[in-house]
Amino acid sequence: MPELPEVETVRRQLAPHVEGRTISAVRIDDPRWCAPQDAAEVEERLTGRTIAALGRRGKHLIASLDDGQQLLMHLRMTGIILWDPDDGAPYERVRIHFGDAHAIAFCDPRRFGTGLLLPDEAARDEYLDARLGPEPLDPAVFTDDVVARVLRGRDAPVKGILLDQTKIAGIGNIYADEALFRAGIHPARPGRMVKRAQIGPLREGIVESLQMGIASGGASIDDFRHLDGARGSFQDDFLVHRREGLPCPDCGHEITKLVVAGRGTYVCEVCQPPPRSMPRSARPVKSRKSTPVKPAE
Repeated sequence: MPELPEVETVRRQLAPHVEGRTISAVRIDDPRWCAPQDAAEVEERLTGRTIAALGRRGKHLIASLDDGQQLLMHLRMTGIILWDPDDGAPYERVRIHFGDAHAIAFCDPRRFGTGLLLPDEAARDEYLDARLGPEPLDPAVFTDDVVARVLRGRDAPVKGILLDQTKIAGIGNIYADEALFRAGIHPARPGRMVKRAQIGPLREGIVESLQMGIASGGASIDDFRHLDGARGSFQDDFLVHRREGLPCPDCGHEITKLVVAGRGTYVCEVCQPPPRSMPRSARPVKSRKSTPVKPAE
């Protein structure tokens, strides 16, 4: 699933192409993309509008239009956006044409990706504020105190808390594993049991993992691709994620795979000591090993 670094990669690649361009036509082939909004109405409201700016919050791409409307696009699990693809790109659901013969296509084999057209910035902010926590790459809002408050009194595993978009925006399975390893915190440790001394390293681990993901153009394990179909490369630098059976890059102990908060989770249980009592939502994965992406150097 595209996480914050993958969406930010798309934003950085796409913004120079679309900012200042006027939409000449929109074709929504899959009405589910914008449901419950009417597809024909969304097509009409977008046509003739100029994209003033392309932003991001959490995992949402935000196209701000010249009349104040806001188009929120979410890639969900398998969505990608392509620039100037051939007609009928695989799994194409939406195509937006610009007046100078350029176009983007929203492609998504599993059809979970969405588009939502809101009337103005106030409606956009109300919608996102109700669903997303602070931006982890904004140092003004993402502080040690914020991380401590998110974890305080919570019995849920710390990984599950990090995956909750209402607590912190943009973190998914990959970057939660990588951040927790950097902080030396076991993913199954209850949030309330994370020590105050670990809060700073956890915040730093989150930020560092996300920044490295962006610098590498995101991670392409399954479906994520750049605008031109190229793959990101952060998977080549994973420290623990998808490295089951390989040695820990810090201590050499074998990395193991668990299920924590319903997600496949990778951990070095030497560098990340497990809690004395594992929560019911955490369980080991028996013998079947994932295919490592690449050993970390």
